[in-house]
Amino acid sequence: MAMHLLQEGPPVEVVLRRSARARRISLRVSSLDGRVTLTLPKGVAEREAMAFARAKEDWIRGHLQARLGNVDVIHGAQVPLDGQPRLIVQGAGRRVVVSDGEIAVPGAPEQAGARLQAHLKALARTRLAAASDLYAARLGRPYQRISIRDTRSRWGSCSSRGTLMYSWRLVLMPQAVLDYVAAHEVAHLEQMNHSQAFWDAVTRIYGSYGDARAWLRQHGSEYHRFRFGD
Repeated sequence: MAMHLLQEGPPVEVVLRRSARARRISLRVSSLDGRVTLTLPKGVAEREAMAFARAKEDWIRGHLQARLGNVDVIHGAQVPLDGQPRLIVQGAGRRVVVSDGEIAVPGAPEQAGARLQAHLKALARTRLAAASDLYAARLGRPYQRISIRDTRSRWGSCSSRGTLMYSWRLVLMPQAVLDYVAAHEVAHLEQMNHSQAFWDAVTRIYGSYGDARAWLRQHGSEYHRFRFGD
């Protein structure tokens, strides 16, 4: 992938990517990390693609300015849990302690992000396992195991062998959203597609999912901006 810069103002890196399936030049500004990607169909010259990008420069810079900045997770920062902001403070002892409005993280300040991340991953596994157990029982289909990761492109998945994968960052979001994602992936144990039968299964085990699905689409990408020092 070639890298180019827009330099009418502060430089902006543009990543050029060729795609045999592309039918036209397209631009994308990632809501996760602000990366600007310019996709070229086969046979289109780079100079033509960059002329297209320069013509869209105001649009690119507007999207970059609107994007929320990253948050380094340190003492004094705010991090959401269950969708509610919590202030990270210095803790005593050995355990991370969550209370109303605060998360007390013990140890050296430079380790606060990594220590809190480990705590949140464990909490996510506990909550997602409980939700998966509940919805699998309602569906009448067992799963094989659960995997917790920090994925960027999806919040969950279900393999053909019955392995459920979830992003641990779901624990940062409202509980109803975490539950919806668990129900969504468990429903794939019955329907490995997104047919009407699949959505009927989600409704059967979770209930009305419209609000949670809409919230995730609107706000989900914001939860990748928290940086835990990893």
